[in-house]
Amino acid sequence: MDEPTTGSTEPAPARELLAAERAGALERIESLRRQLTSIREVSTWTGADDEHDPEGATIAYERAQLQGLLTDAERELEALDRATARLDEGSYGHCERCGGTIGPERLEALPATPTCITCATRP
Repeated sequence: MDEPTTGSTEPAPARELLAAERAGALERIESLRRQLTSIREVSTWTGADDEHDPEGATIAYERAQLQGLLTDAERELEALDRATARLDEGSYGHCERCGGTIGPERLEALPATPTCITCATRP
């Protein structure tokens, strides 16, 4: 369904917002990778046996949790890159499902979103 368009879908503000979100995602990715590296280094020195060492399960859990967060951040970065590509080709701010306009409030809250709110709530 069409939603009103305002200045937030104009190239300059949208490009700035996408760039800021991308910078934040890159920061998170770098931080999470450093944390994972640190955990791997610690676990090689401790020789933790996840089955018998109470700390082992904690390390495994923490590593799995960080890996999940890293995967989410990498997906976010990919979505932001796709949104930037849509901006470059002139389709940013238009729903990929119905072709309608994505509301400026939605784009401000979720700058990489490819769908309008109506399509996003449909199964």
